Amino acid sequence: MFDIDVIPLAKLTSNCDERLFDSIAQSIREKGYSIHPNALAPDLAQSLWRHVTTMEPHQFKRAGIGRENDRQLNTFVRTDEVCWINGESDAGRDWLAWTSALQQHLNRSLLLGLFSFESHFAHYAKGDFYKKHLDAFKGEANRVLSVVVYLNPNWQAQDGGELVIYLDDNEQVRVVPGFGTVVVFLSEDFPHEVLPASRDRYSIAGWFRVNTSTADRIDPPK
Repeated sequence: MFDIDVIPLAKLTSNCDERLFDSIAQSIREKGYSIHPNALAPDLAQSLWRHVTTMEPHQFKRAGIGRENDRQLNTFVRTDEVCWINGESDAGRDWLAWTSALQQHLNRSLLLGLFSFESHFAHYAKGDFYKKHLDAFKGEANRVLSVVVYLNPNWQAQDGGELVIYLDDNEQVRVVPGFGTVVVFLSEDFPHEVLPASRDRYSIAGWFRVNTSTADRIDPPK
């Protein structure tokens, strides 16, 4: 049993956040990915955990692949369920405020031109998975940075559910989805997958995007 104390939400861009943002920027600059166990501010992590674990089942929808008119369900590729974060809940608003601060920091540090952010809660039931995939394709220049935060108290290595990031054909990094772990990586550069777990697994997946709007097409779509 994981005991969560009620802690008032503090200022979301504390000195600890700034140090984390600096570390993320440096790692992205040097190697294209950044992994920080137990790094999300405890008050924010606890708020998000309380929220996602008390949501009604009908608020989650089976995840698909593709977007807009190309979206389709494919249980061979992924079996998780998601709920998009739109800021209607206190936890969602605080999360979006935190990612907005991260976006501003990364734009200052790395000059990425990040324009918008989208994210969802993800629930992987026992045995669920998401096979190897990319979050964006070379040359499309929409999703630039992927962000994952894990909300799984007391997670043990034997529980499974690792995020596997493929650095090249011969090297990979495995991330245990422990509580408050923050992962950021270049969306076009790193294929990755989610392995099945032996218990319910909760996370947030999000993407910073650039603006590729044209006169007859709005991107990101609303």
